[in-house]
Amino acid sequence: MSITDSDAIVDVADQLFGAITNGDIAAVTALWDDDVVVWKVADRERDKERALRVIEWFIGTTTDRRYEVLERHVIDGGFMQQHILHATGRNGGLIAMRVCIVVKVGGNGLITRIDEYFDPAEIAPLLEPTT
Repeated sequence: MSITDSDAIVDVADQLFGAITNGDIAAVTALWDDDVVVWKVADRERDKERALRVIEWFIGTTTDRRYEVLERHVIDGGFMQQHILHATGRNGGLIAMRVCIVVKVGGNGLITRIDEYFDPAEIAPLLEPTT
């Protein structure tokens, strides 16, 4: 079962991207169902624990993060969003990565699935040695 209230879905979206922007891992964790499945291009599906490690890495590797939302659509049981993720790495690297993300929200108001599409090569500036 999924949630259908548009306002509630938009609220979940705002909370998710706000939590990542603010580096709040606890808030991200609280938004994800225990059985959440996260998939990103060129990777396998990840469970909650493994997916949260990726978020922790991203927050720990960057000094600031900002989402430039290009469009967001509420869909049946969730939302689709296109955005540009801007971030500055602790190494001084900068990214402006275009992303499309599809998120499903369960009847309990928690995120149950995330499918994320982006070019993995665009994260390279965060992986380079410290300048």
